[in-house]
Amino acid sequence: MMVKKKNKIKALPYSVYFYTALLLGVSGLLISAYLSFSHYWVYTDIGYRSFCAITRSINCDTVSQSPYSILWGIPVPLWGLFAYAFLLLMLYFSTFSPTQPKRLWSIIQLVAITYVLMSLFFAYLSTYYIRSYCILCIAIYAINLLVLFYTRVIRRRFDIDTFFQALKKDFQFIASFKKKAFSLIFPLLAFAFLIWVFLPAYWKIPAPPLSEDISTGVTQEGHPWIGSMRPELTIVEFSDYQCFQCNKMHHFIRTLIQENADKIRLVHRHFPMDHRFNPLLKEPFHVGSGEMALMAIYAATQNKFWPVNDLLFEIGRQKRTFNTKEIGEKTDLDFRALAQARKDPAILIRLQRDIIDGIKLGIQGTPAFLIDGKVYTGQIPSEIIENALK
Repeated sequence: MMVKKKNKIKALPYSVYFYTALLLGVSGLLISAYLSFSHYWVYTDIGYRSFCAITRSINCDTVSQSPYSILWGIPVPLWGLFAYAFLLLMLYFSTFSPTQPKRLWSIIQLVAITYVLMSLFFAYLSTYYIRSYCILCIAIYAINLLVLFYTRVIRRRFDIDTFFQALKKDFQFIASFKKKAFSLIFPLLAFAFLIWVFLPAYWKIPAPPLSEDISTGVTQEGHPWIGSMRPELTIVEFSDYQCFQCNKMHHFIRTLIQENADKIRLVHRHFPMDHRFNPLLKEPFHVGSGEMALMAIYAATQNKFWPVNDLLFEIGRQKRTFNTKEIGEKTDLDFRALAQARKDPAILIRLQRDIIDGIKLGIQGTPAFLIDGKVYTGQIPSEIIENALK
């Protein structure tokens, strides 16, 4: 009887694993670079929309807009950029080991474990707090898992020491060329420190200060306005305090008014995308924005609309809970009356009127702008503003 010999699995050359890990590191660096630029554009470019802003739940821009996209004063994608640069440095140092066992792979494995743990943390935030996913972030998570997989394979096939024994030898190996290591790692750390110190907080969108020289008032229908007494351009905004694009556009228009107070008027109306107030919503979304609108409507009755409006946009942008005491203290309103206003039927009717009027105009999302009887969603065509300012 003939016995078939089992074919042995032939191990691939070390170079195959090394260059695969190198490719993964370069891919992570490039994706992090794109996400860093995208994060900046989301906050600074009124019309920017990334290619992966696909749906409400698959949306890179939503993830960038969340307060969780900033870690210790630096955007998370920039942390990723530094992280992959460090990984590539470690891979470069590993080439200094000419013979087996190959050195530095225990340190690289430790780095990969750290990256995977951070991936799990940010995936948790996306699932339970942001409630939206970034496709490129998911690609980063996959890269981190693959880097960990390949570092483990390399350690098992090209290093005979236990993990902690190898870790000790790896640090000794780095110490053997500490001058070269210092000359490469120090500039990276110094650059990260300079970024941390000098990077402008572009993700903060402060409202222009309310100037006494700019007129405010109420339309015949009772809607608050700011800007020109005799406007050449009147913009009616339907807005939601928890909508990021609403926040950007509102402050953009306010800046325009600050510079052209004799030509432009902004009229504010409420269109909270809160399922408890807006019949277009069938499931929870922007929960609390309806109550924020009620407080703003009450503030308008006390001639405090614009300072309260700016504060509510700030709270909405930060995605934090609001309390009437904080709002009352910062705007000189009675916080007890402010809390009671959320239950006032007359104020609720005014909010419902805004929402119904918006629906009649065909508005299905925010921000939306009514100009000369025509509705524009998301942003205002630049030629309309340019024509008004000529």
